[in-house]
Amino acid sequence: MSSQNIYILGIESSCDDTAASVIYNGRILSNVVASQKIHEEFGGVVPELASRAHQQNIVPVVHQALKKANITKEQLNAIAFTRGPGLMGSLLVGTSFAKSLAFGLNIPLIDVNHMQGHILAHFIDEEGFNKPPFPFIAMTISGGHTQIVKVDNYFEMTVIGETIDDAVGEAFDKSGKILGLGYPAGPEIDKRAKLGNPKAYKFTKPSVDGLNFSFSGFKTAVLYFIQREVKANPDFITENLNDICASIQYTIIGILIDKLKLASKQTSIKHIAIGGGVSANSGIRQALKDGEQKFGWTTYVPKFEFTTDNAAMIAIVGYLKYLEGDFAEQDIVASARLKI
Repeated sequence: MSSQNIYILGIESSCDDTAASVIYNGRILSNVVASQKIHEEFGGVVPELASRAHQQNIVPVVHQALKKANITKEQLNAIAFTRGPGLMGSLLVGTSFAKSLAFGLNIPLIDVNHMQGHILAHFIDEEGFNKPPFPFIAMTISGGHTQIVKVDNYFEMTVIGETIDDAVGEAFDKSGKILGLGYPAGPEIDKRAKLGNPKAYKFTKPSVDGLNFSFSGFKTAVLYFIQREVKANPDFITENLNDICASIQYTIIGILIDKLKLASKQTSIKHIAIGGGVSANSGIRQALKDGEQKFGWTTYVPKFEFTTDNAAMIAIVGYLKYLEGDFAEQDIVASARLKI
């Protein structure tokens, strides 16, 4: 089957990025993302505005992806799309577009779980990036998700830990909001953390049994701490911003690494892969690298453009499912709370 020349178009529209990608036998030919700036002024994604922007962006983005890949839509073997999880309105735009295009071209339709996409992004053929061997542990960290998954093969995955409230990306963004930083705050906190002292302020780590996470208590702790300090010194944030960011980031990374250590110990698996937008954080990448020395891990971090929401990760899952002949019917529907 793989000796054929297989072109798959991947479409991703789970949140506020409209993305399309063409993959050829496991190699990415194009990966186009249209980000929506409109949400910045609201300090978070507004679902209604997101789905409208997807409607405007999807045709030009798909057109661009085909153009960059230098192929026509008639050369495509299948269309892969994000079925869920995500914002319902956003998912509907990508789902209906993918269904119509596959129907019009009379080619197979392939539904993809967004979270599997983040994990299987590691299997895109990319020079200088190793693919994790099975079984491995994957930690998916983003604005909407925080999960630890045991991956036995491409399509056998078990969630062994997840957040019981907020995702790690939210912890960064809400902390940033308290400090008066823009949205999304993660990159800004990361940048300032490099200039600050990570042990300047101590925040308690929430104690959650097993491999699950909780970040809501952490956010409250940050809020009360800032309120208390600002009351005593109105210029506290401005004078200590880098140290505050460094301390927040240090605590969040500590929470993630503690759970990864436990997961590795419980499963006896030392191959650790991360994915999702928050894995772009330089502090997390460094902590994983350190884990190779400290705990004997082998770690896998995808290329930067494949960590945030993108369609290349949807296309690679589409390609792997195509090889299995695992296609969807035209009556398939989007699912906002789709599980792995």
